[in-house]
Amino acid sequence: MLNKKNINLTSILPFRSPWFLIIIFSTLGLIGILNHSMWRDELNPWLIVRDSKSLADLIANIHYEGHPVLWYFSLAFMRKIVDHPIIMQIFHWAITVASVTLFCLYSPFNYQQKLLFCFGYFTFYEYLLISRNYAFSMLFIFAFCTIFPSRKITYIYLAILLSLLANSSAYGLLVSFSLLLTLLVEFCFDSEHRNRYFSQSQKYDLFLSILIIIFSFVFSIYILTPPADSYLYGGLNNGWVIQLDFRHFLRSIGRIFGGYLLIIPQHKRWLDLIICATIVLFITILISLKLSKKPVILFFYIIGNGVIFAFTYLRFLGMPRHFGHFYLILIAALWLQSYYQESLAIVNKFPVGSHSIAFVRNWYNIAFMLILYVHFLGGIYSFSRDLVVPFSASRETAQYLQKAGLDNEFIVASRDANMAPLSGYLNRQFYYPELKKMGSFTLFNKSRQDVEQVEILSQINSLLKQDGQKKILLILNKKLNISHNNLKIVPIKDFERDWVDSERYYLYWVNEV
Repeated sequence: MLNKKNINLTSILPFRSPWFLIIIFSTLGLIGILNHSMWRDELNPWLIVRDSKSLADLIANIHYEGHPVLWYFSLAFMRKIVDHPIIMQIFHWAITVASVTLFCLYSPFNYQQKLLFCFGYFTFYEYLLISRNYAFSMLFIFAFCTIFPSRKITYIYLAILLSLLANSSAYGLLVSFSLLLTLLVEFCFDSEHRNRYFSQSQKYDLFLSILIIIFSFVFSIYILTPPADSYLYGGLNNGWVIQLDFRHFLRSIGRIFGGYLLIIPQHKRWLDLIICATIVLFITILISLKLSKKPVILFFYIIGNGVIFAFTYLRFLGMPRHFGHFYLILIAALWLQSYYQESLAIVNKFPVGSHSIAFVRNWYNIAFMLILYVHFLGGIYSFSRDLVVPFSASRETAQYLQKAGLDNEFIVASRDANMAPLSGYLNRQFYYPELKKMGSFTLFNKSRQDVEQVEILSQINSLLKQDGQKKILLILNKKLNISHNNLKIVPIKDFERDWVDSERYYLYWVNEV
C-alpha cells in the first residue's frame, strides 16, 4: 500500500507533468532565440517583405526564393505589429512552442520520449532558434496528427492543415502530398471508414475538402516554380540529376541517416557511405516491421520517405533543416499508428515466429531510443553553443555601427547575399556592387553578378568621383587583400567571432588619395 502511494505521489509531481516540459522548453527557448544572432537566410525573407513595393512585387520576389508564400505573408502581418525583425523571432518561437505543446499533450509517447524529443536537435535548435519557414512543418504535421480522428466526420480541418503545410516549404509540400495520398488510400480501401464518414459528414464536405487541397497545391507549385532567369539551386532547367549515380544514391540515403542520427557520411569515402546506408536500412526495416500491423500508416511511412528521398536524389541533397523532415515523418507515423487497431492483413502473408516478433520489438525499441538520445545530445550541444558563440557576427557588427554613429554613413557592402543581416538589424539599404545600386535583399537572377574585390574598389572610385562622396564606409565579408592607386583605405574594425565563417565582417574607410 505504501509503495502504491509513493508511485501515485511521484506521478503527480510537477516535473512529471507535460506542462512542466512545455514551460521549461518555452522559457529556455525564449532566452535562446533572443540571444541568437540571425544570419542571411533568416533576414533575407524579412527584407523581401520590408522592401517589396507592393503585393504583386512581393509575390514576384518570392518566386526567386524557392519557397511558398506562407512565411512571407506571416512576416508581412507581423511587421504591421512591430517593424523590427525581433518580432519574427518571437513569432517563430511561438510556432515551435505550439508544436511542442501539441506533442506533449496529445502524442502517444511516454514521458521520457517526450522529454528527449522536446530538447532534441531539430526541436530545440534547428526549428527553434533559426527563424525559417521550416518550423511550420512541425506545427502543421503535429496539428494534423492531433485532429486526425476528425476525418470520421469531416475532412475540412485536415484539408486546411494540408494546405497550410503545402504552402510552408517545398518539403512541407512533399509531406503534405504524402499525407494526402495516405488519406486517399484509406478512403478507397477501408469501406468501413468510408461508410461511417458518409453517414456522419455534411453533404458538401468531401467536395469542399478536395477543392481546398487542389487550390492550395496548385498555388504552392506555381510559387515554387522559379522564373526563367533564376539560378538559385540550378533554376528551372538545371540542377536535376537524371542519370544513375550509385555514389549520389548512397549520399541521398545518407540524408536519411542524417535525419535520424545527425551525422552526414563523408561522400568521398565509400566505406562511410556504405556503413551509414546499411545502418539506416536496418532502422527503416525495423520501423516498417513495427508498423506492419497498421497498413495505412506503413504506407505513409514508406511513401513519405520515398517522396522526399526521390527529391533528395533528383534535385537537392539539402541541409539539416531539409532532411529533418525524414525525422518528422518518423514521429508522425508513430503518432498516427496509435489511432488504428492492429490488422493482420500484411503479417499473415509473411508468417513469422514469436522469436522474430520479439527480435523486431526489442531492436526497434533500441533503435528508436538511440535516435531520441542522439537528438537530445545534439540539441543540448547546439543550443548551448549558440548561447556562447554567435551564429553570425551580424548583430555585433550592427551594434558597433550604431554605437559609433556609423549606421547613417554611405555604405558599400559586399557580398550582397551575406549583408542581409546587417541591412535587417540596421533597417536600411546599402550600395551593392553586385547590383550596382542600392539594395537590401538578394535575388539570384541575371540582374545580379558576383564581383571580385578589384571591381568593388573600381566602383567605389567611380562613386567618389561622380556622386561627390568625401568618404565611403566599406563593409566586406572577407578581408580586403588588394589596394587601389587612387584610393586611401583605412581598416576600422574586424568582427570574426561567429559560427558561420561567411558572415564575418570587415570595416574600412575609403576616400580618394
